[in-house]
Amino acid sequence: MRDVLIGLTGGIGSGKSAVANLFAERGARIVDADKVAREVVAGGSAGLRAVVDEFGAEVLGDDGELDRTRLAHIVFADPQARERLNAIVHPLVADRIEAMLAEQSSVEVVVYDVPLLVEGSVQNRHDFDLILVVEAPEDLRVQRLQRDRNMTEEQVRARMASQATDDQRRAIADVVIVNDGNRTVLRTAVDKVWRERIRPAS
Repeated sequence: MRDVLIGLTGGIGSGKSAVANLFAERGARIVDADKVAREVVAGGSAGLRAVVDEFGAEVLGDDGELDRTRLAHIVFADPQARERLNAIVHPLVADRIEAMLAEQSSVEVVVYDVPLLVEGSVQNRHDFDLILVVEAPEDLRVQRLQRDRNMTEEQVRARMASQATDDQRRAIADVVIVNDGNRTVLRTAVDKVWRERIRPAS
């Protein structure tokens, strides 16, 4: 029987994946909302057909898969377009996540890694035992995304502006973890949460 369900969130470029990986090292099962979001619009899926119906064939690559860069240019420049995309993708992701969490009923600790926990009101769908928010200085987040995703500063800041603020995420957080690039400090912070909040009797 699953003992602990953790909601892990943070703004783009906060280094949330690094935190998820550290929890995985400690035996937690990670359910990655971003990965699921890609799966539900994979080539040949009903989700992809719905996205193409809404935004046109120009969002498809030559391989028939969704061209996420082209789609991002559309939706992050137009809040209404982003809402239309979310109306297609979010229910598909939510349904798939529900099924995945049910499948994890025998895992002791499950970490649900979800960037838009605040924006998508995911906390209303799941009975989280603990909500963790990962933060990093804004300039560092910009640097990470320019380096790792080949995004321009303008693209990064537009993406950040479309997400919840740090204050909004803190408002739902049980624990805030700062990931400023110091791996030793980050590991210590995760150890502390694991020892004191997740597995205090271990």
